[in-house]
Amino acid sequence: MPIEAGFRKQRLAVIPRPVVTEALVRPITRRLVVTDAGYYPNAADHLMQRPEGAAETILIICVAGTGWAAIGDTRHRIGSNTALVIPNGTPHAYGASADSPWTICWCHLRGSDLPELVAEMSVTPARPIVPIRHIDRSAALLDEIVSSLERSHSAADLVGAAGTAWKLLTQLVVDRALPAPGDPVERAMQYLSERFDGDIRVSELAALVGVSSSHLSARFRKATGGGVLAFQTSLRMARARHLLDTTTAPVGEIARDVGYHDQFYFSRHFRRLHDASPSEYRARSKG
Repeated sequence: MPIEAGFRKQRLAVIPRPVVTEALVRPITRRLVVTDAGYYPNAADHLMQRPEGAAETILIICVAGTGWAAIGDTRHRIGSNTALVIPNGTPHAYGASADSPWTICWCHLRGSDLPELVAEMSVTPARPIVPIRHIDRSAALLDEIVSSLERSHSAADLVGAAGTAWKLLTQLVVDRALPAPGDPVERAMQYLSERFDGDIRVSELAALVGVSSSHLSARFRKATGGGVLAFQTSLRMARARHLLDTTTAPVGEIARDVGYHDQFYFSRHFRRLHDASPSEYRARSKG
């Protein structure tokens, strides 16, 4: 059968299943192994149907154009800058849109750590789409995976592909957790990043971005693992560490630079978070 016009520049790497079976009992790759990977540019007429699902978890990154996925009773539209994640064993179908065929890079994955990674993305059959903040970075990682598997199916290349896949998946975990550009929480984070040395009440920040204090605090905890003030403190401490590492400025000057008017309070707070005073931290050997 002739290759469809949209697939003439496609790339495809498929690992022989006996090699996959061996990889799944070896260190590292037993936790994560890429079994297939590829790239379909302008994939006109692309259609895949798996009524019984697949043995692998499928990750598809839409670089351009649009596509769709049918999972359960729901049909999802997939646009650029998004990833489609289909857990193993999930019946599904997907394909390119007729009016604007998608360009995709993709991989199939197995391993003992996959369920946890998928769960951290909050992916379910009802919510299979993950936003991507840095599409170029994600596409580059998948390109690296494909290149590794095109080169050989050696144990070393499988480990290399697994490491790259791990980085890609954890990046998607972070992208899922962080608020979207323009979101009130994202705007609050940006405000604090630009004014981390100032004093602001949670209520004032919430009013500034148009949400309630309780909503802002809850969303911050979900996105960062801590509250608004904890986020501001992390920004201040990051700046303090940078100044301690790269300048000879006195500790009191650094304290004022990052928003602490009381040097001793700053030092106590720094020690509590770093198990060392600012001076002890500065004296540590680094690099």
